[in-house]
Amino acid sequence: MSTSASRPGSDPTSDPTRPLTTADQVRRIGVIAAEVFCVVGTLFGVGVIGTRVEESSGGALAATATLVAPAGPAFSIWTPIYLGLLAYAVWQALPANAVRDRVRSTGWLAAASMVLNAAWLLVTQQGWIWVSVVVIVALALTLGVLVQRLTREAASTTVERVVLDVTFGLYLGWVAVATCANITAALVDSGVDLGATANQVAAVAVLAVAAGLGVVFARQLCGRWSVAAAMAWGLVWIAVGRLGGEPRSVATGIAAIVAALLVLAAALRRRQVRSGTGDRSRTLRAV
Repeated sequence: MSTSASRPGSDPTSDPTRPLTTADQVRRIGVIAAEVFCVVGTLFGVGVIGTRVEESSGGALAATATLVAPAGPAFSIWTPIYLGLLAYAVWQALPANAVRDRVRSTGWLAAASMVLNAAWLLVTQQGWIWVSVVVIVALALTLGVLVQRLTREAASTTVERVVLDVTFGLYLGWVAVATCANITAALVDSGVDLGATANQVAAVAVLAVAAGLGVVFARQLCGRWSVAAAMAWGLVWIAVGRLGGEPRSVATGIAAIVAALLVLAAALRRRQVRSGTGDRSRTLRAV
């Protein structure tokens, strides 16, 4: 049985000496343009140009708006994600990288994720909370397809693993949790109120869905630590917000911690299974 798919650089279709095509050139420019748009959207989101996210949409997306809103420090995860996106935009433009099949198969998806991220920030500036739900769901699906495609071939260098696999793994993991929080925020902003007890039950159900997504990601994406870590990060900060802040909910806080542990355990288990089947080289690169 051939093992070339699990040996970085052994696939002839990933030969960096292949010439750049017109499609490669257009894609490289498209990704850079998308990154510029993403930066502009971010300036709105952090309040440099517009209104900060937590203050937009009438405060519906604030850290204290719902039971599944992560505490403020959780959003610091955007720093490595944005730095990673910037590094990726530069890295993918290098001729030797632009011809790699991993870049060719994911470049437009990466560009779309940047555009959707900026669009989400701009939409929330207008207070269109349900439109923001549509945008973030589209973003999550885009990132899911992108990271799935990355599992077809291992990264060939450490730099590639960081700027491509780690960046988009963190991106997907965080957006998965943010999507659950965004949908909940839209419902609450629309006046949905089930009562004190039922609201907590609903919050626990949402966290169970998030944990389920984490298990699915672990199975489908080779137990990528970047995805699991980002999801666990978001879930833990939901717990911090509910156990130490407002609105307070011990049940929700405990459920968030359990969900975070389940996501990490699922990733660990998946990696152990892959190691046991002999596909160790690919498992260790599933970051």
